[in-house]
This record gives sequence, structure tokens and C-alpha cells, in this order.
Amino acid sequence: MNTSNITTIIRKEWAELYKNTLVLSTVLFMPFLFAVLPLTILWSTSGFESSMEAITSEMPAQFRGLCEGLSGSDCNQVFIASQFTLLFMFIPLIVPATIAPYAIVGEKTQRSLEPLLATPVTTVEFLVGKMLAAIIPGVLATWAAFAVYVIGARFLVISDLAFSRLFSLQWLLAVFIAGPLLAVLSATLALMVSSRSNEPRAAQQVAGLIVIPLVFLFIGQMAGVLFLSPGLVFIAILALIIIDIILIYLAVQVFDREAILTRWA
Repeated sequence: MNTSNITTIIRKEWAELYKNTLVLSTVLFMPFLFAVLPLTILWSTSGFESSMEAITSEMPAQFRGLCEGLSGSDCNQVFIASQFTLLFMFIPLIVPATIAPYAIVGEKTQRSLEPLLATPVTTVEFLVGKMLAAIIPGVLATWAAFAVYVIGARFLVISDLAFSRLFSLQWLLAVFIAGPLLAVLSATLALMVSSRSNEPRAAQQVAGLIVIPLVFLFIGQMAGVLFLSPGLVFIAILALIIIDIILIYLAVQVFDREAILTRWA
């Protein structure tokens, strides 16, 4: 595998990204929004005073361990903010799903795919370059948004103990390990759709459907039905590794280089 070919493809994709204001605005604005929303919630609840009994009585049983040793005000902040931390898992799904559909369909519509495929670049190098061009912005946007959240929360959370509860093991695993794996899943699926589609927006809409399971997970957590424990996140990470390997293999099989060269010429 020639890394210089992959790097060239990544640079080409990012150059095209800068020209697409709609995609670029999504990449820049959405992570900022997802970082500001939980910070706004922390700020709005910073002056809330209530007894521990009153707060925990309204809280699902599996969440009450978060409040052990905390005051009523701290408990309220931790509980509400932890509900919205799952928002950071949307970023590595949405950003690659926004970028990757243009990777192949855009090349088709601009009539630039055929000359690229006619070069010595292998199919694996081509797909890896396209995937990384979508995955890297998604991962960096997730980590940048989370960093903004951490810094902002440090000034808004009342106590050190409450701050530590906001960034427990499951959330660190989710952001720094599950997040990149979700970005790989999103980019791979989007490329598979893009390779079989004729129109960027149609490919983008189909690829966007991958956020639906996470929406249900978010709703389940808000309703108190689900609780993201470290064990559950670890199982999800193992499942994502297996799924990503399968999808990458399928993406290589789905991408028919010869058919594209003849059909879209």
C-alpha cells in the first residue's frame, strides 16, 4: 500500500471540502453546538438548590450511584449533564456521513472519477484515502467539541467530585475509542452508498439513516431505560470493531472499479 497515494487522495478530498460551504458549515457548526448545549444546561442549573431526596426520587434507580457523596445541587448538575454527554457520539457519525457521500458521487458528477481510477492507485488505496478524508475530520471534531465541554464544565461545575463524575470511565471510552470506531462505520457505509448512487444528496440522505439507532439510544437514556455503564460501552466497542472489519471488507467488494470505469465514462 502506497501511503503517498493515500495522502494525495486525502488532500484532494479536503480541498474539495473547503469549496463545499454546506458540508464545511456542518463540520464546523454542529460540534460547536453539541459542546455548547450541555454547557448551557450546566450553567442554567448552577444555582439550583434542592434536597438530595427530592432529586433522587425523580431519578431512575440506575443513575443514583452518580450522586453518592454529592450535594443536592451537584447531583442535579451531574445527572442532567450526563444525560446529554451522549450527544458527542452523534458527531463521529454525522460528520463522516456528511463528507463521505460526496467522495465518489461527487467525482462521478464532476467527471473526475474515471481519470483517477485510471491511475496506478489501487482500489484499497483509493477507498482508504476516501475513508480517512471523512474519518479524520469527524474524530478531530468530536475530540475538539469534547475538549471545549471539559474546559467549560470545569468552570461551571460546583465541586471537584461533581466534575469527576461527569467524565467517568464510560464517557472517556465512548469519546476516545468508540467515537473513532463510529466514524469508521459511518464513513464506510457512506462510501458504500456513494459507490452505488448517482446523486450526492441522495447518498447523503441514505447514509444519514445510520444515526437512527443512536437516537433511540439517546431517548432510552433520557427515559431512564438504559444506563451506559463501562461494561456496556466495552461490549459496544468490541461489537464496533467486528462490524467495522466486516464493513471495510464489504466496501472493497462493493466498489466495482471496472464497472465504474465503463458505466460512468
